[in-house]
Amino acid sequence: MPKKKILPITIKVQKQDPTDEGWQFVVWLGDEEARTEHIVTLDREYWDRLTKSVGTPADIIKKSFEFLLKKEPQEAILKSFDLRVIRRHFPDFEKEIIPEEPYLEARPALSYKGKKKHK
Repeated sequence: MPKKKILPITIKVQKQDPTDEGWQFVVWLGDEEARTEHIVTLDREYWDRLTKSVGTPADIIKKSFEFLLKKEPQEAILKSFDLRVIRRHFPDFEKEIIPEEPYLEARPALSYKGKKKHK
């Protein structure tokens, strides 16, 4: 019997009004027949730590759900959580999410005195 082809799960991220601390998102996974809804918060400090301020907060939310869906079925993902919670359940989360070299070069390099380095 041939293996059933697993189609990618649709991830839809909608940002709510920002707060002083960060953002709240509604995330829908799947299609109309098998949709789950998740409320996720992300504080500004953690977003900067994960992304080095490259991209948007919605980008890191989507990337985080792509990570989660590789680890567990959509029905097993918490319905409401702060993004920091993921690393408690999956210690490799930050290593997988934190951008590598191309993104790190997007910010100007600083010397030890906090001034831009000249090349």
